[in-house]
Amino acid sequence: MKKFKPIMWLFLFGSIWGINEVFLGEILYRNDIQNSSVILTAMALFLLAISRGMINKPGSSALIGTFAVLFRLANTAPSYCHLLGIFLLGATFDVFSSMLIKNKEQAPLRWGAAGMLSAFVSNALFALLITYVFRYEYWIVGGFSKVSHHIFISGSIITVIAALLVPLGFFVGKNGGTLFDRRPRWSYTGTIIGSIALWTVAMFLG
Repeated sequence: MKKFKPIMWLFLFGSIWGINEVFLGEILYRNDIQNSSVILTAMALFLLAISRGMINKPGSSALIGTFAVLFRLANTAPSYCHLLGIFLLGATFDVFSSMLIKNKEQAPLRWGAAGMLSAFVSNALFALLITYVFRYEYWIVGGFSKVSHHIFISGSIITVIAALLVPLGFFVGKNGGTLFDRRPRWSYTGTIIGSIALWTVAMFLG
């Protein structure tokens, strides 16, 4: 069972991210809440940081993003705009975490830098790709002003938030992982039950 622990944890974190996108995201966008994407991105970065504090391996954050994409795709109408944003955030966080955080040492400045770079770069990549490569109509209509606002305004806000949330997430994950290692049976059982519960809730309420 021990060799399956990393994938089980990653699947759980991806499911948490996914259900957050499905339900909280729906509420935020339906009510036209300002900076909805910033709120969702901040929560996702916090989850990614916790998971990276627990399992600091290259590819782990991208895999969480993939699981979140699959969760959202399976439990709500496909919105390729949101799916792209989720995947890009997971992938960029993976790249910068792998570059800057090679072990679990106490390095809050590096943690913060990884979060800030991930937040800004993923935001910029998303706006540029969705507008000029995939040519999503909603973004094309908004034009360069929408793209620049997303990159420099929303991007700056989430970058500042990431500087605070990501080090906190790494700290929680680093210490939480040690705690769960002391109770492996409870850890495995809770992970499995939690994942099943999230998918079941989404299936009946989605």
